[in-house]
Amino acid sequence: MLKNKTGEQIPKVTIKTQENNQWIDINTDDIFSKKTVVVFSLPGAYTPTCSSSHLPRYNELANTFKENGVDEIVCVSVNDTFVMNAWKQTQESENIFMLPDGNTDFTKAMGMLVNKSDLGFGDRSWRYSMLVKNGIIEKMFIEAEVEGDPFEVSDADTMLNYINKNACIADTAVMFSKDGCAYCDKAIELFNEHNTLVEQIKIGKDITSKSLRAVSGKDTTPQIFIGGQYIGGADELAQYFKNKKG
Repeated sequence: MLKNKTGEQIPKVTIKTQENNQWIDINTDDIFSKKTVVVFSLPGAYTPTCSSSHLPRYNELANTFKENGVDEIVCVSVNDTFVMNAWKQTQESENIFMLPDGNTDFTKAMGMLVNKSDLGFGDRSWRYSMLVKNGIIEKMFIEAEVEGDPFEVSDADTMLNYINKNACIADTAVMFSKDGCAYCDKAIELFNEHNTLVEQIKIGKDITSKSLRAVSGKDTTPQIFIGGQYIGGADELAQYFKNKKG
């Protein structure tokens, strides 16, 4: 049975990471000391639920977590540093600190190591999340010990609701853009000024001008949608934020 370690100290472990082609040893004290940290742990990089839901939602809500007192969001997986770095880049999860637990030291010390040899995975982490303040675990959300890969309580929204059930979550923004578009750059500046995460869909890579016209009625960029509502271009986005502030 997996143990809930609420109230206990984070295990002292040194993790080997690779950054800019340099090996760096990171101690858990460096990550958790004098900070409020949200941790979520998952079975493996590039796996379906982890890539489609678990990691993206934490990345999407990173600014909201920060506004509610969280200094860092950490993703733990029993993968090596090269896999974790590549996954972070692929997922465009710039707001998440990847903690590669290739030797299973951290996961084992947390009591969350499980055997998934039936899937060819070997030893992996069970799916869970936790809120850690100054190295002490304040709250853990551990998925039920049932068959398969349950994903019910370790998600970003459950954690945010625990931290502040009245937290204001920004609407999801999507922007159709293209390289070299000055108005797209202006829109990005506006999103950054208002701490709003936006997903960019590039013309010529992800979609054609013909498809853009079918979606928005226009073929110029940017074309912006927020919370499912069509906003328009950069000028309309500026007006949207102005109205929201007023």
